Amino acid sequence: MTLTINLPPELEQYLSQEANQQGISIEAVTLQLLTSSILDKQKQAEAVSLIQSWIDDEDVEEQQETGQFLIKALDEDRLSERKLFPIEMKGVTW
Repeated sequence: MTLTINLPPELEQYLSQEANQQGISIEAVTLQLLTSSILDKQKQAEAVSLIQSWIDDEDVEEQQETGQFLIKALDEDRLSERKLFPIEMKGVTW
């Protein structure tokens, strides 16, 4: 597909400098930047979708078990004897 775009002078200058630095045409630089931008957007959309699926997961019991496991693991893997999540502070500070 052929596409004609009127660019502002600043953007044209940027593309020209990038093309000179990479030793390729302005068209090739523009295509690289456009492709990179689209791929980044796709990756972001996939990440958002994955995180949203975690949020929408309605397995409350599994989430609670995972939370309890994490708290226990963090408390057990400390150099100090002091607990990071003392049971007497549950509901007060965490």
